[in-house]
Amino acid sequence: MTRKFVRVTAERGDFIEFDFAIGWPELCVELVLPRAAFEDFCVRHAVTRLAPQPESPTDPVDDEEI
Repeated sequence: MTRKFVRVTAERGDFIEFDFAIGWPELCVELVLPRAAFEDFCVRHAVTRLAPQPESPTDPVDDEEI
């Protein structure tokens, strides 16, 4: 369980929102860091950067009443 993963989920101004996982990319925590701290975090932990997840399509709203 030495592999570490990062998946960027959003960028808001100078802040990076991302998922961080150790061992399994599916089990992660959500973190937010300033851009410079994020880059340092990635180097220190020797992370594997994962591609962003595609947005899931939303179900169309059915306006008809049953």
